[in-house]
Parts: sequence; C-alpha cells; structure tokens
Amino acid sequence: MLLPRAARLPLLTLASAAILSAQTYTTDQALSGRAAYLGNCASCHLPNLAGRNEAHPLTGGNFQNTWRNRTVYQLTRYMQQTMPPGNPGGLGEETYVALSAFILEANGASPGNEPLTPGNRRRIGDISTGQMPAALLAALNDRSSDQAGLSTRARPKGHTVRGVVKNFRPVTAAMLRNPDPADWLMIRRNYQAWSYSPLSQVTAANVKNLRLKWAWAMNDGGANQPTPIVHDGIIYLSNTSHTMQALDGLTGDLIWEHNIGPESTRAYGATRGISIWGDKVYLSGTDARLTALDARTGRIVWQREIAPPKVGFSSTSGTIAFDGKVVQGLTGCGSFKEERCAISAWDAETGDPAWKFHTIARDGEPGGDTWGPLGNLFRAGGDTWISGSYDPELNLTYWGVAQAKPWMRVSRGSRLGDKGLYTNSTVALNAATGQLSWYFQHVPQESFDLDEVFERVLVDVDGRKLVFSVGKAGILWKLDRVTGKFLGLTETVFQSVFSHIDRTTGALTYRADILEQKIGEWLHVCPSTQGGHNWQPMSYHPPTSQLIIPLSQSCMEMSAREVEMKAGSGGGGGNRHFLEMPGKKGMIGKLAAYDVRTLKELWAVEQRAPFLTGVLSTAGGVAFAGDLDRYFKAFDVKTGGVLWQTRLGTSVQGHPVSFAIGGKQYVAVTAGLGGGSPRDVPHVIAPEIRHPGNGNALYVFELP
Repeated sequence: MLLPRAARLPLLTLASAAILSAQTYTTDQALSGRAAYLGNCASCHLPNLAGRNEAHPLTGGNFQNTWRNRTVYQLTRYMQQTMPPGNPGGLGEETYVALSAFILEANGASPGNEPLTPGNRRRIGDISTGQMPAALLAALNDRSSDQAGLSTRARPKGHTVRGVVKNFRPVTAAMLRNPDPADWLMIRRNYQAWSYSPLSQVTAANVKNLRLKWAWAMNDGGANQPTPIVHDGIIYLSNTSHTMQALDGLTGDLIWEHNIGPESTRAYGATRGISIWGDKVYLSGTDARLTALDARTGRIVWQREIAPPKVGFSSTSGTIAFDGKVVQGLTGCGSFKEERCAISAWDAETGDPAWKFHTIARDGEPGGDTWGPLGNLFRAGGDTWISGSYDPELNLTYWGVAQAKPWMRVSRGSRLGDKGLYTNSTVALNAATGQLSWYFQHVPQESFDLDEVFERVLVDVDGRKLVFSVGKAGILWKLDRVTGKFLGLTETVFQSVFSHIDRTTGALTYRADILEQKIGEWLHVCPSTQGGHNWQPMSYHPPTSQLIIPLSQSCMEMSAREVEMKAGSGGGGGNRHFLEMPGKKGMIGKLAAYDVRTLKELWAVEQRAPFLTGVLSTAGGVAFAGDLDRYFKAFDVKTGGVLWQTRLGTSVQGHPVSFAIGGKQYVAVTAGLGGGSPRDVPHVIAPEIRHPGNGNALYVFELP
C-alpha cells in the first residue's frame, strides 16, 4: 500500500540524504585536502578560503553563485587544469580530488562513507550550502594553530645569522636626496622613481663582455619581486617569508640574517621594496606589519601592525623613507569590511604613527558623495600595492591608487557616473601631514581589473614639473605634478576598452556594451589583467629624455559574477578567459621608449616572452630587463637593439640595480617565481615557455 504523499516525504528525504552522503567524500579525504590546500592554495585564497584579489573565494555565497549549478567533476577538472598557477596539474589527481573534498566540507557538505571520485557528477549546490562549519572556520582562523598555517616549509626563526656591518655610515636625508652614484638606496633608486644609474663604466660598446661575479640562492615560496638596496658596498636583500639579509656586495658573503616571520606568504608573498634611514632598514611585510632592523646587525628595533591581517589586509608595496618618516601602502582591501585602505606614515626612529590617508572616501568626507547609493561598508578597493615617489622641493609624495572592487561595476552595484574616489587615481599628498594636495582620476568606474596603481615618475622638462604613469590599460599619462593638470597621453599597446579618448582633457569613454554590462555576460577587451603595464617599473633615461617601459600584449574575456552585499563578501567577482592580442603574432612582451616631451614612441622591441623585471637604464647607454624565458638582456637605449644576454636558473623577475665598489660597476638582478596575472596569462597563451618551479636567487655581474 502506498503511503499518502505527506507521509512519504520524510522517508524520501532520509533516503536522498543517505545517497548524497554516500556520494560526497570521506573525512580522511577532507583532512588530506585541507593539508594540500594550506600548503599550495592558502597563500592566495587565504587560510579561511575567503579569497582576495585575483584569487576568488572558495566558500560562501559568492562561491555558490558561480559553482552551485556545476558538478564536482567540473570543479576537480578546473583545479587540475589551472592550479597552482605556476604548476597546473602538478599535484596529482588524488590530491585534486582531496582538494574538492575539502572545498565541499568548507561549504557545508557532510562527509559520507564512500570516497569522492574524480568523475563525481553531483551538482555542488545539491550537496552543499555555502556555510562553513563553525569548528572548521575557527581552526582556519586561529593563527596559532597548525591548521591555519600557509606553508609546510620549516626554517629557523629569529636572528639566525649574527654579524656586524663594519664601518657603517648612517644614511642621511642629504644622501637620499642626492644619492652617491655607487649606491642604490631605495626602490627605483631615487625619490623621483627613475630606475636609472649614473654609473657609466658598463657601456653599449663593452656590455657584451659582462660576466657573472657571484650568485646567492634565496628563499623559495611566495612571489620573489624584490629590490636589493646597496649602501657602501653592502647589499640589503628581502627574501620571501619575511627574511632580511645583509650581504657583502663584493664577495656575496652573508653578514647577517633575520627570519622575521611569519613563514606565511600572503598576497603572493611579494615584498617589492625596502628602505633605509639613519641606521635602520625597514621591511613592510605581507602580514601588514612594519619592521625596523638595525642596519649594522639585523637586530629588530621596533615593529608595528599597520592594519589587522585577520580581516585580510597585507602590504606588498614596500616602503619609502623621507623627512624622518617611513611611508607604505596597503593591499587586501577588496572585501566589504569596516576598515579601509590607506597610505600611512610612521616615525622612522620610534615607529609611532605620523599620518594616514584613506584611499576610499566615506560619507561626510571630501569625495564621499562620489559613491552613489553604496553605503560605506560596500566601498571596497583602493589598494596601494606599489610604493610612491617624493618631491623634496614641493614636499609632496605621489601614489597610484588601485581600482574599486569587485572588479566590474555591475557586481559592485554602482551607478553610471559615480566616480568612486579615490580609486584609479594619482594622489599627491603633503609629506608632512598626509593631507591631499590634489588628485587626478584616470579611469572612473573601472570595470576590468585594469588599475592605475603603478610607479609615478617625476621629471622636470623645460622648467615644468611633470609626473608620468602608465597603468594596466597601457595608457601613458602626463600630468603637472604641482597642480595635477592633465597635459597629455599616449596609448602604448592596443586597447579596445575605451571607444573614445579626449586628448584635451584625458577623459575616457567606455564602449556602449561595457556601459550596459550584465551579470554573466562575457565582454572581450584588450589588454587583459596582465596589463599593458604592471608592477615592473619603467625607467627614465635623462641623457636621452625618454621613458623606457616594459609592456605586455594580451587580451581577455571577462564576465561579472553576482556578489553578495554583506560584510566579508566582495573580492574580484569576475570570470576571465585569456587570449592573444590580435595582430601581434603571439608577441606578448614589449619594451618601448617614449619621448617625455612629445610622448612619441621612439623605438620598440617585441618578443614572445613577457618581461618580468623593471627596466634599469644607465649613463653608459644601456637598458637592462629580464623575462619569463630566463633571459636577462641588455638593450641599446638609442635603438632598442639587443647588446648582450644571458640565461639564468629560472624566470628573471624583480628590480635590477647597479652599484659600484672600489670604482668598479656591478649590475644585479633577481630570478624569481610567483605572482598574479603577469605570470598566469602567459601560462595560458604561451604554455611552451617553461622554467623550473624553484630557483629564487640574486645574480651579480661585472666586466672582466
């Protein structure tokens, strides 16, 4: 006899639950997946799976919006084909299945008696809720727990090598304003961010004789994008995992080392620049801490928390020191939270806070009325993940501010015409107080993760003080740095984002279909999130009055995701497919020179491999840059012709520098791994370019 329909429902529910449970995963699989996740994925997606920037959340409503109608099989295959970014498929099928099991657990799916299999065709939304179990969330958020660790590597902690830099001379304000040609005292060498060395011993005629002097192996793990700084022949070097070292620049001998910790490598782990003031060197860590170390001994003098890392903040900008202050930026600002992004200054001697400028304007503040209907909680983004520059005469510091988040306007819930200050802007701040002097917003309502956060290069031309910048859209901007007035622009790579550019005002107009964007609708744009231009800085070469810029040429399709409007949500909120740039025959890398007066392109070099270093130009008429294919090259600054090249142990990545000891010039560069779109995109569109998955190192070259 059949039971009435109402009486049958509990039995059917119990039977369905049993079937679903048997088709999910086992507890052992989830534990194995958790260990694999923490060791391989958490540095980008965060230990609690909340996601950040390009790394999407793997739990919660935003994950469910994307994956609830897809199958476990599709999730496993997607991870196997794309993750980890530097080694897709390299973890083995069993590990990818275990990762899927852990992600299911983190989304509230219950374990069962049968192990998950690679071909499981259950819809994720049928077996998970998006709600992480409270006990699991507590374990992943507990920084003291092994379950919250981001790495399985074990290194000695603390002041691991004790030594003393002999005859150390404190670095004065005068030294930083007018650096000795033999020194390289900050990221991009001078306050004006020129990335230029006045040393001329290495020339276009003799650079072909350059040879390796010595090499130094660095920590692996995370993203290696450092700038070595050099003072009186001593190299100060930041490694991944927050390890600082002092090396003898002549011999490569280690003088002191301090593994500051933590071992974790958040936000890809990059620490792009360190600074020096007086007798201290300063490291801005990816755990949003600022550390001052004694430059002589490596002893920690003081530490300060810049922002709470537990809510996702980090710092990869590096620091710049001026006027007795250490100034740094902040990232991890993409989620909806009460705290907001800021540029902050700290007393170089004591670590006391000096000033703070918030890059997201709130109600009642200047610019607070530019966010339309969005409440303060939902005004996200405005990261400052590249350090600024400084004009001592004007006493202004210039910073680029990244885009609003989520990436696409429709995901943010913004209206057309809402500028969202001070995102995608140049801001000029009073160096003494942090107060805003002026701003120029390059791209209001940016919608494709094409931010304008990168270096601001200060140049005086014909008696006028200028500031140059170029963002991911590949547009080179020229502004008056006293007033912020727009003076000119040029497109350095093909772009299809803007249908009209006003050459008089610099105003950009999006294509009509971009203005009418919809959730889930794919839009094709050039360039991709690789940029145009990215974190690798350009160089200003004074003898030829040209900017030499590392560029990339790729395109993408992006679609907006639905984003929950609640605390803790936000993030990138976009799907991407990467493609070659039309008409470029697969040439991803571009190095080009532009006249600072006319913005005319003077020469350009294109190649298959993208450039992953900044440009170092010298008074000897040589420009250096390195690429994904392990080549470190010297170019003629007048023609772009290749004068010399050598191949390093892995991809060449970081900020090349030049210094002198005993009257002899040296050139140094790092090989490095890790990072976001500049590495992810070529992996998709140029998969034949291969390099070892380890090999972070510092290489120093000399003439015979």
